[in-house]
Amino acid sequence: MDKWILLEYTDVREEVKDLRNRVNKLQNEIWKLENSVVSDSVTCGKKGKKPLKTVKITGTPIGKLEKKKIILRSTQAKLEEEELRLLELQDQAEEYIEKIEKSELRVMFRFYFIDGLSYPQTAMRMNETFPDRNIKYTDENVKKRIQRFFKMSPNVPVKDDIMYLAK
Repeated sequence: MDKWILLEYTDVREEVKDLRNRVNKLQNEIWKLENSVVSDSVTCGKKGKKPLKTVKITGTPIGKLEKKKIILRSTQAKLEEEELRLLELQDQAEEYIEKIEKSELRVMFRFYFIDGLSYPQTAMRMNETFPDRNIKYTDENVKKRIQRFFKMSPNVPVKDDIMYLAK
């Protein structure tokens, strides 16, 4: 197991967020379609240029509604698959983080990679976790520590990948 698991975990977490947003959007669209009424006026025959009578037809857009429901079911199935994959990756990412020797770095990595906090949020949580530390954590401090860890560890990815891992 290597550090790429952290990268994959963060990517899949974002993909799951996107799929959840798509499911919510589709559910809202379906609700609107189910609660909307489409109406039209139709003429029934003509006597010369004048219609015999007009009829008002109302209903819901069934064709569009059914297509949206099919897409929703497909997206929900994909979401379930990705959520299972995310759980597996989270387990692997946590195993990788547990192998880090320094406790302080393990906590920092959990905040940043597992919880998905930004650098400033991670720094704030680190300051809450380690309140007796003389030098307070900053977002730049957190970023540099994560970058240094990847530079110092074996099987170092290329420089651009380090920057991607420690965004």
